[in-house]
Amino acid sequence: MLIGYARVSTIDQNTDLQTDALKIAGCQKIFIDKISGVKSDRPELNKLKEQLREGDTLVVWRLDRLGRSLRDLIDWMNYLEKEKVMLKSLQESIDTGNPTGKLIFHIFGALSEFERNLIVERTNAGLKAARARGIKGGRKPKLDAAKQKTAQTMYDSRNHTIKEICETLKITKPTLYKYLKR
Repeated sequence: MLIGYARVSTIDQNTDLQTDALKIAGCQKIFIDKISGVKSDRPELNKLKEQLREGDTLVVWRLDRLGRSLRDLIDWMNYLEKEKVMLKSLQESIDTGNPTGKLIFHIFGALSEFERNLIVERTNAGLKAARARGIKGGRKPKLDAAKQKTAQTMYDSRNHTIKEICETLKITKPTLYKYLKR
């Protein structure tokens, strides 16, 4: 079954162009959202997802109607492939039901993985460069060495409750226990 999805960003916008194209493409059902594509929770798209069955084809007018970022599209493509549902985009002439469409799908996947690897590589290089300049990452400690010693002394004396120690040092219980473990 061909199932269409149309989306416009605001209630004032018109979906006629998209729905006409989806009907001409042969869609038996069409789901329409009037909501920004930035929103991941789209009511009609969620209903559409529940309707999809193995062998169906999800048809969109353009890929940006389905997802606003490459990551969104990759997630959708992975979901559709797992469910054995094809994707057809009318404006980009992408159809994962044929070899060319599948190639484009895999190119998207490879680009996404490449992008993730570049981000990790850049992050690690930045951290290494910062460490070489003596910059230490992470949060600043809640307690300096003197306050850590005070916390340990108060705890060891058994004269103070955990609540009293935390109030005195202005820290939470988990923070206190973290320092006591050291």
